[in-house]
Amino acid sequence: MSRFLFVVPPLTGHINPAAAVAAELTARGHRVAWAGVPGLVREAAGHDAKVHPCAIPEGLRRPPELRGAAALRFLWQDVLVPLAEAMAPDTENAVRVFRPDVIVADQQALAGALAAERLGVRWATSATTPAEVGGAVAALPRAEDWIHGLLGRLRERHGDPGASHDLRFSPGLVLAYTVAELAAGHPPRPQLRWVGPAVPARTPAADLPRGWSDRTRAAVLISLGTVNADVGARFLAECAAAVRERAHRLQAVVADPGGFLAGTSDDTVLVLPRIPQLALLPAASAVICHAGHNTVAESLCHGVPLVVAPIRDDQPFVAAQVTAAGAAVRVRFGRADRTRLGEALDAVLGEPPYRLAARRLRDSLHAAGGAGAAAGHLEALAERA
Repeated sequence: MSRFLFVVPPLTGHINPAAAVAAELTARGHRVAWAGVPGLVREAAGHDAKVHPCAIPEGLRRPPELRGAAALRFLWQDVLVPLAEAMAPDTENAVRVFRPDVIVADQQALAGALAAERLGVRWATSATTPAEVGGAVAALPRAEDWIHGLLGRLRERHGDPGASHDLRFSPGLVLAYTVAELAAGHPPRPQLRWVGPAVPARTPAADLPRGWSDRTRAAVLISLGTVNADVGARFLAECAAAVRERAHRLQAVVADPGGFLAGTSDDTVLVLPRIPQLALLPAASAVICHAGHNTVAESLCHGVPLVVAPIRDDQPFVAAQVTAAGAAVRVRFGRADRTRLGEALDAVLGEPPYRLAARRLRDSLHAAGGAGAAAGHLEALAERA
């Protein structure tokens, strides 16, 4: 039996894959604990999860209008570095109390990597987004140099000043929740393991209003993820309009956490604050999304083609990869209207190559092993002399 400490940021999309891996490790008889925000961790990992609370800065929210280089700068300077500074003392205390054999540090929870090198504990990187692994940032030398400067100063304050490895990539193990086909051109890293999406072993049933689903029409899921609620009003409205124009053959379930479409549900478009995505995907024919990595990977795991409208961060990289693989049509988030969205939907639903590409990627993602493969790699790391 080994002890694993998962260190995660306050981001649901980063906690969910880790929760699936943690559940697998627990099922194999290992002990698991967490360092993070208790409420968010327990929502994904269960109410009995052992969580060492970590402080986080107030107001970890980016202005919705930021894009491109400005969004990247804000992410690192105003989110990831302050988050590492806030979490570092509590994470170090969690390590001292729990005494893990391995720390599993999310790539955006840098406090985990810092505590590991400071206290001499083996650690693995949990890379829940493929952009860094795929070399998207490394392709921007000035940005990469600036990030290295930020990481160096963090290391001087909270890590081992004598260490030289990149804090974003454990020298022992990097778990990437995707496959190489969706990270084309990635830099070679001997410690990198492509494990595919890590999802819960059991999926709860979809809890939709009685009588809503119509099996004679194709089902479309529409979601902009958990962190884009403040920018989605126009886009979601245009998606709903595109579906209603095809009401004779389509239905849609729309995730609308911002409440922009509240009160507009009918027998063609069902609007919910949150959708049971994993439960609905087996019956879905297409997905419209922001190219968030979890949504794209989970859709492809079911062989479902996509319409992707990236907004910022790793989303343009993910969109480029899945489009190049032939399983998606890309539209511009700021300009996509019901006409463009409808044409994109018609393409992924009506042209066989999109579904064939999605099914090919489904097979590759399943073969990667998911949470089971990730747990196996972590066990091997724990057993190293």
